[in-house]
Amino acid sequence: PIPKALATASMLAYVGASKYADGLPLYRLESILSRAGIDMPRSTLANWMITCGQLIQPIINLMQDHLFDYGLIQMDETTVQVLKEPNKAVSSKSYMWVRRGGPPDRRVILFDYHASRAGSVPIALLADYKGYLQTDGYDGYRAVAMDPLIIHVGCWAHARRKFDEAVKRLGKSKKGKTGKAGKALALIRKLYRIEKSLRESEADALTRYETRKARAGPILTELKAWMEKVSLTVAPKSALGKAAGYLASQWPRLVRYLDDGRLEIDNNRVENAIRPFVVGRKGWLFSDSVRGVKSSANLYSLIETAKANDLEPFAYLRHLF
Repeated sequence: PIPKALATASMLAYVGASKYADGLPLYRLESILSRAGIDMPRSTLANWMITCGQLIQPIINLMQDHLFDYGLIQMDETTVQVLKEPNKAVSSKSYMWVRRGGPPDRRVILFDYHASRAGSVPIALLADYKGYLQTDGYDGYRAVAMDPLIIHVGCWAHARRKFDEAVKRLGKSKKGKTGKAGKALALIRKLYRIEKSLRESEADALTRYETRKARAGPILTELKAWMEKVSLTVAPKSALGKAAGYLASQWPRLVRYLDDGRLEIDNNRVENAIRPFVVGRKGWLFSDSVRGVKSSANLYSLIETAKANDLEPFAYLRHLF
């Protein structure tokens, strides 16, 4: 695959799967190969991976086309440190952005490196896209959501988390009651119980849509009435006030999951897609260069998409290379 290099397709697949699927830093892989009698410097391994990440760019481009065609994308971001980054201090943070979508039987997960977390990044990543975009409440998505071709969907997991934090701060009464925050949390849990039953029954999109309208709709009406009442009686800066304020500000986006049975109630699936990157980051800590982190983004995209489609990463990479 790499002209004039010693690496076979199997060797490249082994190194790629070890680092990006198993979270093994290259210095550890160098040691493992050394014990097997193979003298292979980590610098060589790193250069192989950078080249592989560049070679698969045409596949990544096709994956993005496939992602956009379905009209439903979940998006999130996490930090990454790049040592040799132009005009930035070594200790500064850069970001790995993740998009997830595609039909249930052909999922696509794409990683993209960018130096910032600014709202201009999702605008660039979603250029020419039209459809649903599901995110958390980060303000950086506000600009792209203003595009009339994009319908912004909120994340109930973040709303639930804030009420859960409020319950923990306020504590329970002597009778074991959790107060006003507990009331909101109980209603949100009812929404999640509906989603659990739909998953367990493997309901199709139409059934999900009809069930949500019939069962989740009344719960949301009750929760909205509770929110409007409580917002007038609690301090905005209190734990409950912040939770209720977040719920109110996100409400139009939070209820949109009722509009299409393909939508999820939260953004958890894309957050789960980020997790392998976060686990790997704990081992290799940083990327040395912009070329390296961009290639890593492509390789993570390929491997996580392969896993999402029940393909074994090493076998898939070997086949592709």
